[in-house]
Amino acid sequence: MIKRVKTIFAILLVALASSLLCSQSFAADKVYRLKLAHSWPTDFPIFGDAIKNMADMAEKMSNGRIKIRIDSKNKHKAPFGIFDFVKSGQYDMGHSGSYYWKGKVPNTLFFTSMPFGMTAEEQYAWFYYGGGFELMQKVYAPHNIVSFPGGNTGNQMGGWFRKEIKSIDDLKGLKMRIPGFAGEILAKVGAKPTNIPAGELFTALEKGTIDALEWVGPSLDLRMGFHKIAPYYYTGWHEPGSELQFMVNKKKWDSFPDDIREILRVAMRAAAYDMYAQSYHESAENWAKMKTEYPNIKVKTFPQAVLQAMKDANDELISEMAKKDPLAKEIIESQQAYLKKVRAWTKISDQSYYESMEKLK
Repeated sequence: MIKRVKTIFAILLVALASSLLCSQSFAADKVYRLKLAHSWPTDFPIFGDAIKNMADMAEKMSNGRIKIRIDSKNKHKAPFGIFDFVKSGQYDMGHSGSYYWKGKVPNTLFFTSMPFGMTAEEQYAWFYYGGGFELMQKVYAPHNIVSFPGGNTGNQMGGWFRKEIKSIDDLKGLKMRIPGFAGEILAKVGAKPTNIPAGELFTALEKGTIDALEWVGPSLDLRMGFHKIAPYYYTGWHEPGSELQFMVNKKKWDSFPDDIREILRVAMRAAAYDMYAQSYHESAENWAKMKTEYPNIKVKTFPQAVLQAMKDANDELISEMAKKDPLAKEIIESQQAYLKKVRAWTKISDQSYYESMEKLK
């Protein structure tokens, strides 16, 4: 009887071990097929490159276990619908700009770029080492979304204008495409901000639907042809470090094994920073072209009085948001405290270097 029990027990152990090995083999071979929707037109440069780079890296690092289908706005027809797509699970992943969702969740606008705020380097430091990433999850988690930095454009230009801006009065009644918190600021000083998808910007400017627009910077602006209609090109104030975002459906994210999550996390982070490098390079290339090949473009900086009026409006609006929402207050205080600390280093490092080099012959 004892021998029989031992034999049965041994058989059960062999069967269990075999089952475990089979399940582990199946898990290692399982292919995760994901769908990603983004806000940009098909084959849109730089933004679209970041998405493709992320998907390619994820597939290679996973030895083919992660395969991501990418749908542009040309297919899904809803460039500003990415938040809802990912939240509902209609798409597993998304790529867009966090400040596009301010009408749904006001606190999302803090994670793209804030006027008069941090540069790309400063903001990346805040995201990854200063608590910014954790605050972003506090905002997105209630909506079944995990959000990740998705690529930075660097310091954006202040926009294309048909007419020169000489005083704050020139902004009153001005119809301008400008998203995010900058739109709130312009509304406060009397302008009429709106948001329009990338593929419709030139037509809107050409037809007079808008009088001015901001898009990105030389990296993407030159090929859009805005200078043919609005020759005044203003330097930036509103988006000193504009970060796009990757979004993942939280239920889907939680269902992945640890290695799949880590591969996706690394692929998104690498693709995001690569986009920043690419955007910086393309801006340098196109800036050189603008100076030599497009003499009609008039580069301007907003008058000090205009900038001060917009800064005053910014401070008032920020204060109002902090008073209304405890989470907004937490994010604002985090950003302001980090900016104060990091800017001191920026001034003594990068700014001092630039100023020193300018004095050399």
